[in-house]
Amino acid sequence: MSRFLNRTEAGKALAEVLAEKNYDDPVILALPRGGVPVAIEVVRALKAPLDLVMVRKIGAPGQQELAVAAVVNGDDPQIVVNESIAQAFGLTDEDIEKMSHSRLDEIRRRRGVYLSGRTQVPIKGRTVIVVDDGIATGATTRASLKAVRRREPAKLVLAVPVAPQDVVEEMRAEVDELICLSTPSPFQAIGLHYVDFGQTSDEEVVQLLDEAAELIGQG
Repeated sequence: MSRFLNRTEAGKALAEVLAEKNYDDPVILALPRGGVPVAIEVVRALKAPLDLVMVRKIGAPGQQELAVAAVVNGDDPQIVVNESIAQAFGLTDEDIEKMSHSRLDEIRRRRGVYLSGRTQVPIKGRTVIVVDDGIATGATTRASLKAVRRREPAKLVLAVPVAPQDVVEEMRAEVDELICLSTPSPFQAIGLHYVDFGQTSDEEVVQLLDEAAELIGQG
């Protein structure tokens, strides 16, 4: 099984493919925290602005790594439910909404840390490229795409280094274009497809956002 060395290497490989597309007026939206070190390499290649999609997974009871749903913040928070997992655990929509409250609190905390003083990059009418370090069940990604689509981009692209083939096929209906460099089988946790998958810190996210702003002359 071939693996990416780390998120930076994965980002460079993704950037190489994206740079050949010659997208019109691109904006990069990363899913923090792990998507940001991947996305900065795309920013370098495309010289496009970087912003964040603030999304949190809602883990199944007793199995927090298993996404029963995901929530994206905003004036009208988007909750996308993985129906089969919700049914397996006997969870109602009301249960999931209650479970989302602590995640929304964490989103607000992170937004304050990451984006304090930063203005949101406008995306209406632009090519939006959503970047993460990989997809597992697709719950957080699907929630992110739903929220981004509401902001009326001209074109919505999803770009990730690694994901399961079946999830990639499901995701194609959610976007105008999907780029995934590797669809290993069997697919396990995203981190197993990287040599180094250490946690990205809040400090690193802020540093990379500053770097992105300088790269495109916003800093």
